[in-house]
Amino acid sequence: MPATPFEQAMERIDAMHADDPRSVHVGGGDLPQELWHAQRMSAWLQRLQESPDELTRLAVRAQHLQRWGIPRTEYPEGRRGYLAWRREQGRRAGALTAEAMENAGYSAEDASRVASMIRKEGLGRDEAVQAVEDCACLVFLENYFADFLHKVERDHMVRIVRKTWRKMSAQARELAMTIPLTPEAQQIVADALEAGSGQAEA
Repeated sequence: MPATPFEQAMERIDAMHADDPRSVHVGGGDLPQELWHAQRMSAWLQRLQESPDELTRLAVRAQHLQRWGIPRTEYPEGRRGYLAWRREQGRRAGALTAEAMENAGYSAEDASRVASMIRKEGLGRDEAVQAVEDCACLVFLENYFADFLHKVERDHMVRIVRKTWRKMSAQARELAMTIPLTPEAQQIVADALEAGSGQAEA
């Protein structure tokens, strides 16, 4: 039985993920880092939505597509450089995903829709775009948060967590509270939420 457009698109996306020269050690073997990241994104989506549609599943899977291909060092330091780098990453990942989808048989309309989801257009208003953002935040808290604690000044880390929390849906926040964290990380989250609550009351 021939593969469906969804299966073909996922295969193409994962093949591009697998080109990542970086690797992580998982389950007794090595896996391309970006492919591992994409799998964690998909795993969180399954917990966020009982039956996510194909386009949401594709957007979540491809959100970091070939991000390693544009190093952060190619952009200026500071927030302005970071935002420019992130915008280009979203544009490029969206374009690569749309091309893979059309090659797999999807319509240009569906491919464009997924590309806009990856660029997070309509965040806060579009449920599918929110799902992409929620998964990205949950993967960060689950897998990268602990490392950031040793690289970023504490007050800055509190601000990062507070901003991350604000971007998440209520359901994603509930899931985030189930992630095992070190005592230090738990305190950072507690301080971030307390600070955020204080600002909201003001």
